Amino acid sequence: MVMHVSAEAHGDERGALLGFLEEARGGIRRALLGLTEEQAAKKPSASELSLSGLLKHVAEVEQSWLARAKGEEPPVHRTEENWHECFQLVGEETVEQQLAHWAEIAGQTEEFIRAVPSLNDTFALPDQPWFPKERVSMRWLLLRLISEMDRHAGHADIIRESLDGRTAFELVAVEQGYAGQS
Repeated sequence: MVMHVSAEAHGDERGALLGFLEEARGGIRRALLGLTEEQAAKKPSASELSLSGLLKHVAEVEQSWLARAKGEEPPVHRTEENWHECFQLVGEETVEQQLAHWAEIAGQTEEFIRAVPSLNDTFALPDQPWFPKERVSMRWLLLRLISEMDRHAGHADIIRESLDGRTAFELVAVEQGYAGQS
């Protein structure tokens, strides 16, 4: 995204990786600035992606990877029958509620990563056919989350620009209170 991540303190690899993760999350959050629930749910391209659906998806993805790293089952279990629900708000779910939920998950991720003894500590990938049978490090987890968030922040940029022509640069200016200034 268009935000600068400050250089980490010497040797603070965790801080650097968490900074890049937060920067990527910000790209998705910014794409939702100023939109109504209806606008956030629109699918302006051939894709089935909406901004509110992306928001829900990235929160679920981060929550599920965090649970796996802790050796727990993810709290949301997706099957063929309910997979579509990870890309759309259902029932009483709102963008505001999903943003708050994701903020809680982000806080849990940071707390967990700061507490693990080493980024070299490992956990097993899930026993699912699309994952190799191997263990991955906490560093791998952070890189996986950064990759996931960055990919979807790019999707969010395209969707937002398709909705109302607003670009990431304009949305950063709005977020930082510089709208209308040159």
